[in-house]
Amino acid sequence: MRLPVALLVLLVTLVSVPAAGAIVDLPLDPQPVRGNPAERLADTPIEDSEYDPATRCVRMRRPGVDAMVSWLQAKHRGQHWGSYRCELWGEDSASLHAEGRAIDWHLNVNDPADKAAATKLIRLLLAPDRTGEPQALARRMGVQELIWDCGYWSAGMEDFRDYRDCFGKDGITPRKKVSPTVAHRDHIHIGMTKAGAMGRTSFWRSRR
Repeated sequence: MRLPVALLVLLVTLVSVPAAGAIVDLPLDPQPVRGNPAERLADTPIEDSEYDPATRCVRMRRPGVDAMVSWLQAKHRGQHWGSYRCELWGEDSASLHAEGRAIDWHLNVNDPADKAAATKLIRLLLAPDRTGEPQALARRMGVQELIWDCGYWSAGMEDFRDYRDCFGKDGITPRKKVSPTVAHRDHIHIGMTKAGAMGRTSFWRSRR
């Protein structure tokens, strides 16, 4: 099931509030990033911004996830911390890890080099291409969700919002004790669409 982007944004708004300060320092007026691999595909059709919810635990090989891990290992600082984890939230509701469609990419926000690498990676994924298509690389790869340093982004959002697990029931007051892993301060969570996870989006098809 695919959720319309407008509905997705509404749902995210209900569970989180705008960050008081920039969690990930995204430019107010995003510009193309030099070296963006999405540029070589700028003249081909691009995927819409979509979000595929996870509903159950399915352990199976996801070639697009494997390709994403290989791309990260070849191009970016950090380490792969895993993809599959059977994490159910309720009836027909689960973490993207439960379907093997999420990657935990280890970077430590307290390490200046790691923090800079995380910001660089996120900006690259969410930068427009030379034709003005927003979040071009994320869309072409099938990246639908990012969580880093108590910040949350999903397809259709223009900026990060506060990640609710870092805050109290009011969604505003920071929790006094949150583990670095829950806060995503020791890794970036990279969630993928079903097509992206299977390697069926334009970026992965172009590499075959």
